Amino acid sequence: MISLYNFTLPKLEEHLVARGEKKYRATQLFKWIYEKRVTSFDEMSDVSKKFRDVLNAEYEIKKPSIFVKQTSKDGTIKLLLELEDGNKIETVLMRYNYGNVACVTSEVGCNMGCSFCASGLLKKKRALEVKELVGQILVLDDLLALEGNNERISHVVVMGTGEPFDNYDNVMDFIRILNHPYGFAIGARHITVSTCGIVPKIYDYAKEGLQINLAISLHAPNNEIRNRIMQINHTYPIEKVMEAVKYYEKTAGRRVTFEYILLKGINDSKENAIKLAKLIKGTLAYVNLIPYNSVNEMKYSRSDEKSVHQFLDTLMKNGVTATIRKEFGTDIDAACGQLRAKNEQKEI
Repeated sequence: MISLYNFTLPKLEEHLVARGEKKYRATQLFKWIYEKRVTSFDEMSDVSKKFRDVLNAEYEIKKPSIFVKQTSKDGTIKLLLELEDGNKIETVLMRYNYGNVACVTSEVGCNMGCSFCASGLLKKKRALEVKELVGQILVLDDLLALEGNNERISHVVVMGTGEPFDNYDNVMDFIRILNHPYGFAIGARHITVSTCGIVPKIYDYAKEGLQINLAISLHAPNNEIRNRIMQINHTYPIEKVMEAVKYYEKTAGRRVTFEYILLKGINDSKENAIKLAKLIKGTLAYVNLIPYNSVNEMKYSRSDEKSVHQFLDTLMKNGVTATIRKEFGTDIDAACGQLRAKNEQKEI
């Protein structure tokens, strides 16, 4: 069966025309599945019975199923979703005062091997299809609908398990569906894609003509430290990442966010902050400081509060705009770096 959720609108138009259907059918279908959120082709009242029979015979609009749901004391929801092939992925709903934010997973497992991240404990099995990326938003929206507040996901960060730029084409199609007025209609500035630094894809992303946000998982001020904690740096060293960032800023006209997890005694000293400020000098970027969230299998410790604020103050005094990320869902392992699709979790 062919999933309608695998198509951007232009690709669906092309697909339907190729099989002898009218181009406008694609817009009809998009509005039904994304605006009205139908779960059956028979609900599509302005689609002919003949075409609905074709849809029922050859197409589907299936979503992932919820295997485990966990709710944090702060209202964060983490879902373990089961895919059609039995693989499981995690997706997270975070509630900010400005809206509902979905943290989306892009792969089953991850091969980037960052030594502080739980997501890498499960090696990559495969990339997610567009329908599986889309499905995470649809399922979270279903949960919001049950709350009766007439709310939907308003912001999306592609920062869950996996490296989004290792699944580049599918992630880009997902973003186009998120942003399209007949799709999820989520504004470009409300969507962020994160990469640990796959340099060629940063250049590709810069040329997409999108106003989507870009976040770089940097986590170190130099190659010496970054080589120790991030395998990707051996392939794409920090100076190559910075060259790509400057190209992105010039080409896309957008500034980058540098994500920086503070690891006690590794990258959290005042000296490290000064080196980081020098590294990103001349860019428009700002730094998002992330207190480390502990993972049992990892050897790292969380920086103490004094060190975190000293790091922040040092960046600010050296002309770098920086913030400390608000934490969500730490009590259910839903915070940054903790996603890993643990099947043994129980509902809370």
